[in-house]
Amino acid sequence: MNKQEVALLSKEIEMLMSERARLLKVVGAAAVLVANTDAATLPGSVVEAAEMLSEALNALPEETLKDALESVHAEVG
Repeated sequence: MNKQEVALLSKEIEMLMSERARLLKVVGAAAVLVANTDAATLPGSVVEAAEMLSEALNALPEETLKDALESVHAEVG
């Protein structure tokens, strides 16, 4: 690899890491929202969306979810 290719790859990695950090914040905020939501109080049309979000969060690797919660300074229990 030449210097230009290395620099390009380095910039791409930096962009991906920045995007990951932003996505972790979104996931962390979503997890906090789901954890603090009482499905019994939600309108029926919202329950399905909340369930989809909950399933997506539960499908994440534990370490990723932990990182996401830490990114929003949520309590990890």
